[in-house]
Amino acid sequence: MRPIHWRRIALTAALGIVAGAGGAMRSTAADEPDWAGARERMVVEQIEARGVSDPRVLAAMRKVPRHAFVEPALRSRAYADGPLPIGHRQTISQPYVVAAMTELAMAGPGSRVLEVGTGSGYQAAVLAELASEVYSIELLEPLATRAAETLASLGYERVHLRQGDGYRGWPEAAPFDAIVVTAAPPTVPPALLEQLGPGGRLVIPVGRGWQELEVHTRTPDGFDVRKVFPVRFVPLVPGKPKSAE
Repeated sequence: MRPIHWRRIALTAALGIVAGAGGAMRSTAADEPDWAGARERMVVEQIEARGVSDPRVLAAMRKVPRHAFVEPALRSRAYADGPLPIGHRQTISQPYVVAAMTELAMAGPGSRVLEVGTGSGYQAAVLAELASEVYSIELLEPLATRAAETLASLGYERVHLRQGDGYRGWPEAAPFDAIVVTAAPPTVPPALLEQLGPGGRLVIPVGRGWQELEVHTRTPDGFDVRKVFPVRFVPLVPGKPKSAE
């Protein structure tokens, strides 16, 4: 597989959403960042305001320290309304998109979830607040290593991470109750559909350029497919895992 030369593409729902001041940082009296306050404003102004209503998802978004998953120089912008670069031409997703995809996955207590595209590890941490076990695959070695370190430092022991080809999923850990894909293939990988359990849901952006966020739900007769809203993700590229340039 050739080295990846992706142009960084901001992950943003095409709903007239632009980066705003909702996540702007404030300081406490001791001149320490008010991270909890920033998370609360993020949830109220960016997520609840756009229709995400599952109490467990909102609680997870209030709890997970998003600033821990970005570079120190960008932490003051961690709760802003947009994606941020995490290196290697990749981004940490817009908070609203993370919350919306998590709500669509409908992960609950006792569920097993696969994430394809670990990136910073933030989405995996949010999923781990809802599910019993989270399995996450990242193609790029530097991102996989850094995400594993961050998740471990925050105590997310139920997140199992490995470097690998997301197109293949994680067959030895299947079946999954939900699969969340954070990069866009041109068509849905058959292996991911095969690894869904009964009633399982695949939340995935599909297409080239601007994509459609889709939910594929396994039924006794096959799969129900629902298109949710337009998004733009980096491409999901098949191949052997390798280091990013």
